[in-house]
Order: sequence, then C-alpha cells, then structure tokens
Amino acid sequence: MADEGYSSTAWESTDNSDPNASQTPYYGLFQPNSPSLIHESATAPALSSLSVKPSSPPPRSSSDSLGRSSSSRWRDSVPVTIERKDTLSMIPSDAISLVETSFDENVLRVLCELDCGVPLLLDRIKQSMVSCREASVFFKKKAVLEEEYGKSLQKLARTTSEVYSMNDGKAGSFVGAWQSSMKIHEVMAENRIRFAQRLNEMSDELASLAKEVDKNRKQTKELASRYERALQESELNMEKSKNRLEVSSEELERVLLQKEGESLKDGGLQAKNQGGVAGKRALGKAVAKGGLLLKGKNPGNIQRQEDDVRTRVSNASDSYRKALTDTQAMRQEYFNFQLPRILRALKECADEIDLGTQYHLTRYAFLFESIVLSDGSTLVPVGPEDGIGLKSTIESIDNRADFKVYMQNYAYARGGAAPRGPRREGPAEEGFLPPLPTHGGGAHSAVHVNAPIGNGHNAQIPDKGRPTFGVDLAEQMARDNVELPAILEKCCVAIEKHGLRSQGIYRISGMARKVASLKERLDKDIDSVNLDSEEWISDINNVTSVLKMWFRELPDPLLTSTLHQGFVEAAKIENDRLRHIRLHERVNDLPDPNYATLKYFLGHLHKIAEYEADNSMSIQNLAIVFGQTLFGQIIPGNGSFSGHGNGGIADAPFQNKAIETILDHYSDIFVDEAEVGA
Repeated sequence: MADEGYSSTAWESTDNSDPNASQTPYYGLFQPNSPSLIHESATAPALSSLSVKPSSPPPRSSSDSLGRSSSSRWRDSVPVTIERKDTLSMIPSDAISLVETSFDENVLRVLCELDCGVPLLLDRIKQSMVSCREASVFFKKKAVLEEEYGKSLQKLARTTSEVYSMNDGKAGSFVGAWQSSMKIHEVMAENRIRFAQRLNEMSDELASLAKEVDKNRKQTKELASRYERALQESELNMEKSKNRLEVSSEELERVLLQKEGESLKDGGLQAKNQGGVAGKRALGKAVAKGGLLLKGKNPGNIQRQEDDVRTRVSNASDSYRKALTDTQAMRQEYFNFQLPRILRALKECADEIDLGTQYHLTRYAFLFESIVLSDGSTLVPVGPEDGIGLKSTIESIDNRADFKVYMQNYAYARGGAAPRGPRREGPAEEGFLPPLPTHGGGAHSAVHVNAPIGNGHNAQIPDKGRPTFGVDLAEQMARDNVELPAILEKCCVAIEKHGLRSQGIYRISGMARKVASLKERLDKDIDSVNLDSEEWISDINNVTSVLKMWFRELPDPLLTSTLHQGFVEAAKIENDRLRHIRLHERVNDLPDPNYATLKYFLGHLHKIAEYEADNSMSIQNLAIVFGQTLFGQIIPGNGSFSGHGNGGIADAPFQNKAIETILDHYSDIFVDEAEVGA
C-alpha cells in the first residue's frame, strides 16, 4: 500500500461503467462461485477447520443492480489515504495484479468470503503482538542474567589471579596452571557478555516491531471502520427512500380508491347487490383511509390531487432507484475491491510480526547453541592450536617436581643458618654417634664443597674499598668513571636474562639472608660476583631485592628531594596530556647522573611490563612497587629523605601516579627520534 493511499483507478472505473452491462460481481482474482475455496495444500493447513458458508451473503450480490452511478459521495465521505511503514507494501491499482503471485491466494480468498475476516485478523495480530512482546521481555531479562554472570565471572577470574600473584602461594607448575585456568574463565566470561549484548539488540528489535505493527493495525482498522460506516449510511439512505416511496404509493392508492368511490356513487352503487356486505366494507375502508378526502371533494379536485400524488410517487421512485443504484455500486466496490485490500494489508501485518518473532527466536536458539559450544570448545579444545583446555591444564600440575624444586631451594637458602632443632653431628665425648654412610657420596660432598660459597662466607672476599650501597649517585659514577652505576647495569642484565617471565618479579622479595649476603659481596667487590651462577638465578627475587635496596639506600633519592614536590604537584593534575607534559619537564630538570640512571632503569621496567601476561606485573603494579623507592620517604621530625622512613603516606598515591605516567609515556619522554630512526 503506497504512502499516497489507494489508487483511484478502481474508483474511476465505476463512473464509466455501462448501466446495461452484466451484473455479475467482479472479484478480481476472487471468484465466489469457484468450485473450491480451499485447496488441500500445505500452504494453508490451518484454514481447513474454518466453517465457511456455501455461498456469499445476499447483501454482497449486485445482480439486481440497474446500473452503476458515480461513487464521488463515497470518496468524499471516506478518505482513503493511509500511512504505512514497513508493514504494508505497495498494492497495484490494476485489479488483475491485486494479489501478487507470491501471496497465499487461497487464504485471502477464504478471508474475503468470511463475514468476520477483518475482526479475525485484528484479533490475530493482537495475539501475535502479545507473543512478540513476551519474547522481547524474555530476551531482556535473559540478557541481564547473562551480563551479570559474565561480568561477575570476569571480575572473579581477574581478582583471583591478581590476589594469588600477591600472596605466597605455590610456585612452579601450579602457578602456571592456575593462571591459565583463570584466563580460560575470562574467555568464557567475555563470550557471555557478548551474548548479552546480542540479546539486548534482539529485544529492542522485537519491541520496535511490535510497536510498528500495532500502529499499522490501528490505521488499517480505522480505514475499515470508515468504509463500513459509509456503506451503512448509504443503506440507511436507501431504506429511507424506500419508505418515502411506500408512503407516496399508499397515498396514490387512497386517491384512486376515492376516485373509484365517487364513480360508484354517481352510478347509484350498481354493485350494491353483487358486492353485498363485502362491497360496503371495502368502500368504507377506502373512505376511512381517505379521511377528509371524501368531504367536500368534487371530481375536479380529486383529479388535481391524483396528479399531485402521482408526481410525488414518481420523484420518490426516482430517488429510491438512485439510492438503490448508489448502494449497490458502493457495496460492490467495498466487497470486490476495498475489502480484499484491507484484508491483505492486515494479513501482511500478521505475517510480518509472526515471521519477525520466529526469526529472532531462531536467532536466539542459534546464538545460545553457539555460546554453549564455544564454552565447550574453550574447556575442551578441538585441536592443539586452540590450547590444551581446562582439564589438561589442571592435569599439567606436577606436585612431585614442584616439591622437589621447593625442597632444594629451601635447603639451599637455609644451608648457612644456625640449626633450630637438635644437632645432627657433634663430638663423640658428648654422646654423638658417627654419621651413617650415604649413597651418592660424591654428589653429597660436592654440595658441601660448594655450600660455603653460597652460605655467606664473605670474610674471605677482599674489600677493594669501592662501596656501592649508601654512596651518592653522582659520586660513585664519577669515582668509577662510568655513565651508569655498575650495580644497576649488572642486576638489570641478569634480571632480563633470567627473570622476565618470573611471576611477581620485583613484587616478591627474596630470602633475607641471601639478600644480605649478596649485598655484602657486591659492596666489597662487585666485579667478582657472577649473577649468572646457579646460586642467584635459582631465585631471581634475591637480585631484585638487592637492586631495590640500593635505590632505597641512596643518600638523595633518584628523583631528588629538591624536585620531589614538583613531581607530586605534576602528578595531581587530572588532565592526562597536561600531567604528561609537566612530568616530562620535571624529568628534564634532573641532574645528568640521575637522568641517565632513571632513563636506563625505566627502560628496564618497560621491558618487564611487556611480559605482563607471564609475570603479572603491569605498569601500574610496577609503579606501586617503585613509587616510594625512587622518590624516597620523608622521615618525621627532621624532614629529610630516606628509604626506610615511615612518613610521606599522603604523597604515596601521587608518587605512584607519577611513575606510572612516566612509564606509560616512556618513549615520548626518553627516546629521541634519532634513536628511533637508528
């Protein structure tokens, strides 16, 4: 149905019709006398149960029509312009192509023959809208549940992973399997969140469809009501014209009876003997109907009255004939042309909402099936390229190997400590027995031979008189004639070689005794310490702890006490771009030794952050670890800076923010365009 309304071709065809043409009603493609209204086919199985009248109701027949007059009054009383959006398509004006071949003609033919075709479709559309809205509400509620589940699972997996990396849980194969299982849960959570988004989209589309179909249903219902009211008014006018004709005809009959009565009187009532009582009774009835016509009426007056009544009868007859012709034309126009259009439009509305609802339900089933299959393929991958799955990940935990490594590291770390329990060996005079022989004595002796080296026997290491810890940064760099502190370069190289993928690097502290031993050896003779030896790479956290201790023990923090407040004020700026610029300015204000050291060390941290997926140390986590370490802390009372003070808590968040911002923009602050080109 076009936006400009129904075409007027069919209306104009009624004005030019031949009054003497055949009176067979024209139904276009709908022939009421066809041998079968419903074909036994799969296209309309639901219509087989409808009770269809064997023939058309009498008001729809136009076989008594004496001609067809103009339908201008119909067009004046019933506007035919109706706005349709999406639901109703263009209906051609040509009667032959009124119903497209793709449309179910059998269904439409049956609807045209039913007296209740319009209310049937209106009620059906109302039911379909209820079903559509229920599906929309279900999708919306289902989306809320899926989104809540997905976000909760995502938050749980991330929080669990972060908390475990901060606690002293088991290492080795367990931590790898644990982190992998949390990542699997994150993938499943992301799938659920995307599923919830699709459900919200489908819910909104169904709600919009129901709203649009409801609007089109009301418009079509109003149009049908206008046609029906116009037809009813035409039939009422015809009935009134008929009543006026009957009254005029009765009046003419009375005049004729009066005239006949006068003739009988002048003739001496010749039929007195023949008619008897019946003749008197008929004459009396005619006189009674005539009323005052018999009083003072002569034949001339009666003739004039007869002529006047005949004129009124003729006019009433013409009026009735015209009303009858108009009503028949309007009835034929409605049942043969307009009603099929209205029924087709309503059927299209019903089909659209039914098909739209079924499409979204099918889409929901497909998406639901896809999300379940996706979860299954995530838990149990089909191919090796998709991963090993949750079960295989958990089965990869090797508790025996983990415990063996832990036992070796624990015994190695506590080898030089004073025994806490009973002594194993001692002099025979004190009651100690000689040690029992053991298998693999060579390996055992080798351990004892190497043990003193790792057990802190640093008294044997000569002191070269070039301390590293607690010495001013510029002073030790000038003393050693280097561009970077030797300890910084030595530790960072070892950490990047052996600890980039170590879980919680820089956050997890090393063994206190081992850290103290390494510090002492580095302080006495840094060149003699080999950080690539098994003694130190077995637990790289000892090296990271020594490096953090070196930063904390600097007399003046790396970012200097002079520029401390400037860094803090710049970190308080809310605007990201402006904060970056102000911190860049503060970094450029650093002394040359501090600038070179900061550039090298933050480049090292930037590389650590690139392996966040393995070590769980993001830029934010690294900033938390090194915020107060690089800025130092104010010691309450004297206002001086120290790495071991307890003050400066209020500035801690801004110190962390400053380090985080500098790390985020490391390339912009430290890397020149010339270096990038090189």
